[in-house]
Amino acid sequence: MMKHVIKIPTLTGESSEKKRQEIKAYFQGCYRRYEALFNIIAEEKAYFQKADPLRHPIIFYYGHTATFFINKLKLAKIIDERIDLKLESIFAVGVDEMSWDDLNEKHYEWPTLIETQKYRDKVYDLVSGLIDTLPLELPITWESPWWVILMGIEHENIHLETSSVLLRQLPFETIQEDPQWKECTDYGEAPENKLLDVNAGTVVLGKNKDAKLFGWDNEYGSHQAVIPAFKAAKYLTSNAEFLLFVKEGGYKNDAFWSNEGKAWKAFTKAKHPLFWREGKEGYRLRTLSREIDLPMNWPAEVNYLEAEAFCQWLGKKKGLTLTLPSEDEYMRLLSETKVPSYLEWSQKGKAPANIDLEYFASSVPVDHYEHHGFYDIIGNVWQWSRTPIYPFEGFKVHPVYDDFTVPTFDGKHNLIKGGSWISCGNLATQKSRYAFRRHFYQHAGFRYVQSNYEEKITTNSYTSDSVISQYCHFGWGENALGVENYPAKCANIALKYMKGKAKRKAFDIGCAVGRSSFELARGFEEVTGVDFSARFIQEAQKLKENGVLRYVMPIEGELEDFHEVNLAAFGLEQEREKVTFWQADACNLKPLFKDFDLIFAGNLLDRLYDPKKFLDSLAARLNEGGILVLTSPYTWQEESTPREKWIGGYKRDGENVTTLQGLEEILGKDFKLIDTLDIPFVIQETARKYQHSIAQMTVWKKQ
Repeated sequence: MMKHVIKIPTLTGESSEKKRQEIKAYFQGCYRRYEALFNIIAEEKAYFQKADPLRHPIIFYYGHTATFFINKLKLAKIIDERIDLKLESIFAVGVDEMSWDDLNEKHYEWPTLIETQKYRDKVYDLVSGLIDTLPLELPITWESPWWVILMGIEHENIHLETSSVLLRQLPFETIQEDPQWKECTDYGEAPENKLLDVNAGTVVLGKNKDAKLFGWDNEYGSHQAVIPAFKAAKYLTSNAEFLLFVKEGGYKNDAFWSNEGKAWKAFTKAKHPLFWREGKEGYRLRTLSREIDLPMNWPAEVNYLEAEAFCQWLGKKKGLTLTLPSEDEYMRLLSETKVPSYLEWSQKGKAPANIDLEYFASSVPVDHYEHHGFYDIIGNVWQWSRTPIYPFEGFKVHPVYDDFTVPTFDGKHNLIKGGSWISCGNLATQKSRYAFRRHFYQHAGFRYVQSNYEEKITTNSYTSDSVISQYCHFGWGENALGVENYPAKCANIALKYMKGKAKRKAFDIGCAVGRSSFELARGFEEVTGVDFSARFIQEAQKLKENGVLRYVMPIEGELEDFHEVNLAAFGLEQEREKVTFWQADACNLKPLFKDFDLIFAGNLLDRLYDPKKFLDSLAARLNEGGILVLTSPYTWQEESTPREKWIGGYKRDGENVTTLQGLEEILGKDFKLIDTLDIPFVIQETARKYQHSIAQMTVWKKQ
């Protein structure tokens, strides 16, 4: 057993103090294990290299997992102050190559490794202190502050795995072997693969809030399906099997590839899997810290597109309908092979597979771990499924991490199942659901199946999340009360105040689903829209990319109305290229957001956790003589803003302090107030239920 094995605490127990110590050991062990992974990097300069052109340099990932703790603890109001504003803006987001991620190196001044380590140490001390002092009631639920701590730990476990993939892509000369990360040395000929029967049966997926282990939001809810009998490969596809596909021209023959696969192949010029190295004497394999002759009996590690093409090739060769398993079929196979659950095997102290860093820091032969006639049902490498991730019935977003799963419900992220050798914590549990883009590389391979099963999952191109739908309609719909569209009106007023001024760059903070950003682009050369919610940004990005957005609005009861927004119908088709959208925290914006001629923040102020910090940052981002436009109904609530952070709506020394007075006190040193006006707005909930409010717009000129 490797020293890195650390088991997940359950959410239940008899003793709060015992559970506190259990969670502390889990946090500290996982945190230091993550740091130990980076000991494989031999040269500090490698931290500042991009292992993958679509990823940040390695230093980002080293700092990111620590910053995640601070961001989520702050959002959940468990802590009041940050540790380092600058580092926490740099390390905040930019991980999953979403189109709104910022990967432009010119925008970053990366901290040194020493600075980053000192920051990580401070976070370690802060979280350890919280674990020592926070009240703890069992069982731990979604609403508990302890859930946020567990969320931070499991987030770091995810990056333990994804960072190890990036380390395999760094230049080999920047890597060193480390005895803490022991790799397998068992190489040989691959066993002959064959298809075995899997009996028909019912699968019931999802879990409820009584589950004993932490889970991500997409794991909750319910899904049931009857799976007809099918056949599945006895082994994971080995390097030997995949090598035959390569040698027989599999990468050259477009007939085996989907349109997406052909586009990826043309872009990357791929001729073989990413971790293979072609030499005069054959292929070699890049592991975590070595290059070895391609072990024929290890599983092939590929992306979904390559796995899909292999199935097409082998199916044609054998005259069979071969494909990747659906999630339902994988779970049926898991049930049929009677693989014990994580709780069962972790309590016995020995994993039944190459998983959870139990044995090796690498793959092992595909015939090492038998599971009721099959091999590697869990562990060794992840297994691609043909199922795009979707929400189970009853799915709900966790409010502290609303962008963990929802941005992946786009039909472009396929589920991977079973875990790999470095899948730890939640990743090693059978109910986990992780999905990656189909061109993405993980420690992932595949098992092919012979099946005609058509998976029935709900995929709806219309956004139906109630909050998102309300904001889509707020931004782009008309309402029965006859009130002018609010974001469009605000943008039009802002443009009037820019008359005769330079209109190079505008900054729309709290842009929601993007209407105000597109409207500002009628007058500006460039508009940057940011919002804290990745779900809002996702909808805005759909409009930018496709020119079309669809959403559902409730009428009454179960009745719904379907809406489609088309930019061309608004005369905004040409503005698409002028607008960019990013996810960002308004109270901790990255330094790159600067040199604007206009800043607009619509209905944002009273929803911030630190509005003064936000306001204090604006002058430095605005050009001389630039215009700042703020709107807000001044609906101060402690759920959004701690009372001591309100900038108005309270009494001071017995006297009323309005928000406008607070704004003048904070902005007065850098800005001159040039106008105030009232603007009504309406948020529609159903066909007959509306919220009618009046915001105050204040217009400021930088002095």
